Amino acid sequence: MVLCGVAITGFTVTVVCDIATRAFGRPWLWLQEVTMTFFIYGVFAGAAAATRRNDHLYLAVLAESMSGRKRLAFETFNRLVVLAVAVCMVYFGYLNFLSGFRSVRMPSMTPMASFYAAIPLGGLLVALFTVEQLVNGWKNGFAVREGGA
Repeated sequence: MVLCGVAITGFTVTVVCDIATRAFGRPWLWLQEVTMTFFIYGVFAGAAAATRRNDHLYLAVLAESMSGRKRLAFETFNRLVVLAVAVCMVYFGYLNFLSGFRSVRMPSMTPMASFYAAIPLGGLLVALFTVEQLVNGWKNGFAVREGGA
């Protein structure tokens, strides 16, 4: 959650600075790159945080109507699907990251891989949190928390 807060704050501040510097006729071109980086990392950190909190990629209404073995099987299936997507994010994101060294961002000449690194990192976090949910669910049950899914 802290990463999400840092990313959204950084995104907002850099957008405001970009607008202000353009309004004064002295644009800082590198601000667009920083803004895009905050946005991309914020998206993937947010997906991981939402996965951990069961606020994303989760069929809560259907699961809440079930109990016993049926709910255990359904919750396990849901999380295994999320885990499969996370593994794909890690694998294909890593391949994309490696290919990102062949192109650069302008004007800083930073490799595009610095953008693409967010994909496998986000996938690793989603996978970690999904495994955590599976272990906790098998151990303690998949009960719905008070005030949320």
